[in-house]
Amino acid sequence: MDAARDGSNVTIGMGQVTDRIAVTSPQPRARIIGVVYLLYFLFALATLFTPSTPKDITAHEVLFRLEFAVGLISLGLYVALTVLFYKLFRPVNRSLALLAAFFGLMGCAVQAFGSVFQLGPLVVLQGSQYKSAFNADQLQSLAQMLLDLSAQAGYVGIVFFAVFDIAIGYLIFRSTFLPRILGLLMVIAGLLWLIFLAPPIANHVLVLVELPGFIAELALMLWLLVRGVNVPRWTELAGT
Repeated sequence: MDAARDGSNVTIGMGQVTDRIAVTSPQPRARIIGVVYLLYFLFALATLFTPSTPKDITAHEVLFRLEFAVGLISLGLYVALTVLFYKLFRPVNRSLALLAAFFGLMGCAVQAFGSVFQLGPLVVLQGSQYKSAFNADQLQSLAQMLLDLSAQAGYVGIVFFAVFDIAIGYLIFRSTFLPRILGLLMVIAGLLWLIFLAPPIANHVLVLVELPGFIAELALMLWLLVRGVNVPRWTELAGT
């Protein structure tokens, strides 16, 4: 009877260990990050067609509102991505992973705040109270000013994301469970994004800044989606 009980306890214990390994294994999390990253890419690319002038916004209001909603979804996906990255890289350096998450979430918060100004032109150009107080040229100027404020908020958000990329790149380089080249690419991308501390300069070299960033994040996304992480090395760092 005692032997049977001991055998049962061993079976239960092994089952608990198996369940714990399944829960703590980073591979499902890496795949989820890859999927969220892919969705973010798709939604972010869709926002490239957003009307960008007051006249375009009023002429294509439905498209503008749709693109605005898509932009908010992509922002929400990046919030989720930031949290998932924190959980993945916490075993490497908890403090740095937390710092990276802070800058990533601050970037999302700033851009969310900037999106309020993005909606401003519709309020200004369609509000009867504004039409009675300003002439047509003044309304167009006011709407353009709100769009410019939205763009400025976007630049500030990019700077926060630049620090996020640098921190994530360093964590990848130190992790040993992802290729170091991915970390190097992310650090380079982050350093280039810092050019948005001076937006006029950044706008003159926009392609040179955006291309490395796109390549770095695309490479990381594909690696996580297809290959995942080196589980034994992650487990060793996590101490499980």
